Amino acid sequence: MTRNANIRDEALSVDVRPPAVILCEPQLGENIGTAARAMANFGLTDLRIVNPRDGWPSEKARAAASRADHVIDKVQVFDSVEAAIADLTFVYATTARSREVAKPVRGPDEAAATVVPLGAKGMATGYLFGRERWGLNNEEVALADEILTLPVDPNFASLNIAQAVLVCAYEWRKTATAGALPFALDVDANPPAAKDDILRLFEHLEGALDRVSFFRPVERRPHIVRNIRNIFQKATLTDHEVKTLRGIIAALEGRPTRPRKDQPDGARRVSEDGAGEEAAREDDHE
Repeated sequence: MTRNANIRDEALSVDVRPPAVILCEPQLGENIGTAARAMANFGLTDLRIVNPRDGWPSEKARAAASRADHVIDKVQVFDSVEAAIADLTFVYATTARSREVAKPVRGPDEAAATVVPLGAKGMATGYLFGRERWGLNNEEVALADEILTLPVDPNFASLNIAQAVLVCAYEWRKTATAGALPFALDVDANPPAAKDDILRLFEHLEGALDRVSFFRPVERRPHIVRNIRNIFQKATLTDHEVKTLRGIIAALEGRPTRPRKDQPDGARRVSEDGAGEEAAREDDHE
């Protein structure tokens, strides 16, 4: 997994007990592994398996988990759904089909809104998932507190187990962290450009375009200039981006690399990062 260099604290601090994921009689080790990977993506670690067809442990499951070994290593295997959910306080039965069992039906976001507050109190909760071919039977659904279904197309409602786990885990973490993302733009390292620098960029660009007779017919120059400026204003440029654009314009102008007045002979006017800052601030408009 790629490590982020600057992870936000809001995304790391999840002081909520995650729900368990219970897979009822999964047939393929690969499906167990991909479900474990989906769980790990969103901070769930309690994976419970009821009567896996090919037994346990499973090297195929571990390989498909793509290094979610901390989930695979903690897997618990049970002989029945009743045993798998015995220590849980609240359980959702996931299904893509309407049932004869009279229970409230929730979407994944509504389920998360119920599970997260319970987890915040330290209560154990869980999501129960059915078999690959036909899901859960009515007796198993009856063991749950409520039904969870996804807003899928009713004409093509079947999801892979890992996909269903992923959606539920995503909604849980989004609710538990108030939607905190792992990283964001570092405004301190990328300050927005000052208006003065943006205006100098406009003058530099427009001067370069004048020299190549870009504005034709000449009487349309004010209109074209407004359009060009509007394009850059929409970009919300940073200080570094403005310097980079100035360097690009200077390079396209074919400027000689003359020494600056405050530098010894041979020093380049265009900075190493391509900004061309000093060259841009001392435009020649002969």
